[in-house]
Amino acid sequence: MSVQSTIQPVQTATTDFLPLQGTDYVEFYVGNAKQAAHYYISAFGFQPIAYLGPETGHKDRASYVVRQNKLTFVLTTPIRSGNEMADHVYKHGDGVKVLALKVEDATSAWEETTKRGGKSYLAPVKLTDGNGELVMSGIHTYGDVVHLFIERKNYQGPFMPGYRAWSNPYFKTEETGLLYVDHCVGNVSWNQMNPWVAFYQDVMGFRNILSFDDNDISTEYSALMSKVMSNGNGYVKFPINEPAEGKKKSQVEEYLDFYNGEGVQHVAMATNDIVATVHALRSRGVDFLQVPTSYYDDLLDRVGHIDEDLEPLKELGILVDRDDEGYLLQLFTKPVEDRPTLFFEIIQRKGAKSFGKGNFKALFEAIEREQEARGNL
Repeated sequence: MSVQSTIQPVQTATTDFLPLQGTDYVEFYVGNAKQAAHYYISAFGFQPIAYLGPETGHKDRASYVVRQNKLTFVLTTPIRSGNEMADHVYKHGDGVKVLALKVEDATSAWEETTKRGGKSYLAPVKLTDGNGELVMSGIHTYGDVVHLFIERKNYQGPFMPGYRAWSNPYFKTEETGLLYVDHCVGNVSWNQMNPWVAFYQDVMGFRNILSFDDNDISTEYSALMSKVMSNGNGYVKFPINEPAEGKKKSQVEEYLDFYNGEGVQHVAMATNDIVATVHALRSRGVDFLQVPTSYYDDLLDRVGHIDEDLEPLKELGILVDRDDEGYLLQLFTKPVEDRPTLFFEIIQRKGAKSFGKGNFKALFEAIEREQEARGNL
């Protein structure tokens, strides 16, 4: 039986013990942060912001901060072996370590979540420099991923204490219209979706606003299940996927195999003009999944009137779906690592609050074609 896929109202802010102001940054542990930063600058249009490393007194790592509008990525690499960062890269390849959340009070966020069963990753700590003070704390979530709570209301520096401003006059790349993190999707193991749903409900006060079962997300060969968790004001959304039984290996199983465990599958980045954004990204070498052109034959019959011309959408492979609130346009990159793990979604919302259920079959068949080419289906 298909789980009802209706958007549920989120709780009011007055009942929210963990008020979140949005995603502060996403930190990736990578094998070579200098080169990774160059990739996100040259291919995705991020701008260099800040740097931390041996020159700033940190002998074990190098971190490069890049930003585009409200979208901030931190690329961190270990420069010595025998530490958490080096072990993470050896086990997972390049991947997301930190989903940092902006809060008014990082101490309260840590106290409220740990007393409800959250496992502490970082007790509240105050960092200071000439630009003010920043408070941060954190808890563990699925796999090796952690949530850091970032309180920066009294800090005016480029990123946070310990980092110095970083720019490069030779980087001439223009921004591509990426605005902020729309949502981050986690892949968890068999029968682990509901326990992590309970974690976000009980520990962080999130609500399950949308559910999909294996009838909603399936092809001839594979299936998965997903539940979307949202915080009280809806600024932070974490869909959680787990595999479901199918004839062949699902994309979630492939991820778990190659990532060696649970982790962030993709980061969805919002834009106000997906045609312009995708065109810019393609021109810089970003590879996207491609659905058959037949997808567009009856598109307008399925989704009704849209403001965009159909031909550019067809040319770029952009998908469209509608819910009761409006419609959305979305497109997914191919994995951006050599392991078939992390990828990105580009999304433009025209009122819709859902996640493109009508595109699932076409999307996952496109993913399966890539899996088959890799020999992993």
